[in-house]
Amino acid sequence: MAQINRYETIGVDSITPHIGAVVEGVDLAQPLSNEQFSEIYQAWLDWKVLVFHDQVIDQEQHKAFARKFGTLHVHPMQHSYGGDPEILRVKTTKDSKYTAGNGWHTDVTCDEIPPLGSMLYITETPEGGGGDTLFADMYLAYELLSEKMKDMLDGLVAVHDGAIPYLSGYQVSPPEGSKYPRNEHPVVVTHPETGKKVLYVNSGFTSHIKGLHVWESKALMGALLDHIAQTQRLYCRVQWRPNTLTFWDNRCTQHHAVWDYYPHSRYGERVSILGNERPAA
Repeated sequence: MAQINRYETIGVDSITPHIGAVVEGVDLAQPLSNEQFSEIYQAWLDWKVLVFHDQVIDQEQHKAFARKFGTLHVHPMQHSYGGDPEILRVKTTKDSKYTAGNGWHTDVTCDEIPPLGSMLYITETPEGGGGDTLFADMYLAYELLSEKMKDMLDGLVAVHDGAIPYLSGYQVSPPEGSKYPRNEHPVVVTHPETGKKVLYVNSGFTSHIKGLHVWESKALMGALLDHIAQTQRLYCRVQWRPNTLTFWDNRCTQHHAVWDYYPHSRYGERVSILGNERPAA
């Protein structure tokens, strides 16, 4: 990893040249100074994925750190988990039928306003190894497209449907009398803070592109999803240790939780922050 020297109150070591960094010199159990918070915020925008190792925090400290970035999000499947509505338990054992996030996705893009970021705090890692999470840079995914493809995608809108992973995949019904969220977002969006273009379709939630024949939508979606899944240049890999918190910018990344540790277990808790506005071109 390369040490980044432009921060004064925190240490930042890059994981790859364009996405992912390990932050040092911060104890998330203690109040952050204004200078530390400002630099963490800037590092998050710069690197998109921040990793904080060796953090011993409780649920209230986890939520307090997340609240510094905005209002906390309640997941559409929270009714099936119970407990604190602002904390999503991420638990996989040998008896699990699935592991959450085992496929490329951006969190909860079925919402009208998806989360702007998520913080996953892992306290139990598989004793046999494995359980890493891959993150993909969706700025770079857009930049690597040809100019003709960028022109083709300009103005297109896709449907994001929560029933795809939650009902069809995880087989968890929504609360009685309701449906999982379903919303439309541009295929290419602009990050509201950096102004950069983002490729904004994902295999977890995106059902189809509006205004195209079915075969056209399948072909174009397939090409874009293959681009994300097969272009390793987009990725960084977070190797979890017990008591690691990773914070990602959900507006410009995708991630894939690798389930390569059966029959061992992995446990963590995720807190997400509500976005401020709908994704826009």
